[in-house]
Amino acid sequence: MNSRNLLPAFAAAVGLLCSAQALAAPDAKLKAAAEQAKPALIETLRDMVLIESGSSDVAGLAKMADLTEGRLKALGFRTERRKVTKGAGADIVIGTLEGNGTKKLMLIGHMDTVYQPGILAAQPYRVDGNKIFGPGIADDKGGLAVILHALKILSENGWRDYAKLTVMFNPDEEVGSIGSGELISEIADQHDVVLSCEPTLAGAANKNESVLLGASGTTSVVMEVKGRAAHAGVNPDLGRNALIELSHQLLQTRDVAKSIPGVQLNWTVAQAGTVRNQIPDKAVATGDVRLTVNDGVAKLRTALQDKVNSGKLVPDTETTIKMENGRPAFVGGEASRTLAKRAQAIYAEIDRPLDIAETTGGGTDAGFAGRSGKAVVLESLGLAGFGYHAHDEYIVTESIVPRLYLMTRLLTELGQK
Repeated sequence: MNSRNLLPAFAAAVGLLCSAQALAAPDAKLKAAAEQAKPALIETLRDMVLIESGSSDVAGLAKMADLTEGRLKALGFRTERRKVTKGAGADIVIGTLEGNGTKKLMLIGHMDTVYQPGILAAQPYRVDGNKIFGPGIADDKGGLAVILHALKILSENGWRDYAKLTVMFNPDEEVGSIGSGELISEIADQHDVVLSCEPTLAGAANKNESVLLGASGTTSVVMEVKGRAAHAGVNPDLGRNALIELSHQLLQTRDVAKSIPGVQLNWTVAQAGTVRNQIPDKAVATGDVRLTVNDGVAKLRTALQDKVNSGKLVPDTETTIKMENGRPAFVGGEASRTLAKRAQAIYAEIDRPLDIAETTGGGTDAGFAGRSGKAVVLESLGLAGFGYHAHDEYIVTESIVPRLYLMTRLLTELGQK
């Protein structure tokens, strides 16, 4: 069922469904249920936002895990919690249900945010007209709320048209899913379809809501220079200034990635020296890397080392480049595009436009879910919002009912025999 060569058949089946129902009237029962669920979803958002859960906040993430696991248990899911393999040591929440259908479906979202402890004092939960503000409310607590309330709607309607339904909430997406990404890939490969619930842009940033077919892979590069320490006042010439050489190499390599299609590099962090009166013998810089090609890491590593080896400014220094494979790029195939078109048709049922976004510079766990190509993956099924990773992050309340309707309709169609 999950092999790559069945994806064209899946795409064709969904395509036929799309053409047959593109002009269909809305499912009145599901639409009414979505409207009725809106106040409860807003209350869930408030409960989640009031839990500070930055990627290193293990206590806050434990509270988020308790909340989400409790909701899944109430819906009849068999749940388990697994520790991440790297990082702060927080829990991954996994819920599973067995049904009487044929498809294996998976929903993913993340519990962590980018914000530091104490953020609620500066950016409290607040409502302003059609916007609800709070740290992490869009990215990705809105996505978690959509999953939980859509599943509640379907549970109350007796929906069991799936062979297996899996929900996975991880605690480290904002730091690259360093301790959960491999598990996401492993479990996704056991499913036919994965729906990832990152937010969609709202307001002036994006005229219409959207679903997403591509996202950058993410990793980091570390440049380290070893020099020689010396007294900065008495005999500086005996030293080999690692900071000066690092500065030279950063300038020398700043445009290297531009010659590699599908790769972007920005040097973002640097450290050197510990005291004012010593020539530094070590300097380190870290760069943010975004990729849309599978071999981008290897090509960038080679290009950077070649450029570094081409010339140094400070003699007797040594510069090394280190990179690791990070989050893979998400590149949705034709089956994903067909599913996105079906989502457009569902939105059309409620007279609402939906865009298909081709790619974004941000990284998502859809990259891990779709890495092998075994599952059909679609991204950005969370709420519409803006200000992610910044001040005054918010969601727009008009997106709640459409997103609940979209999720419930997609799941019921995907689960049809």
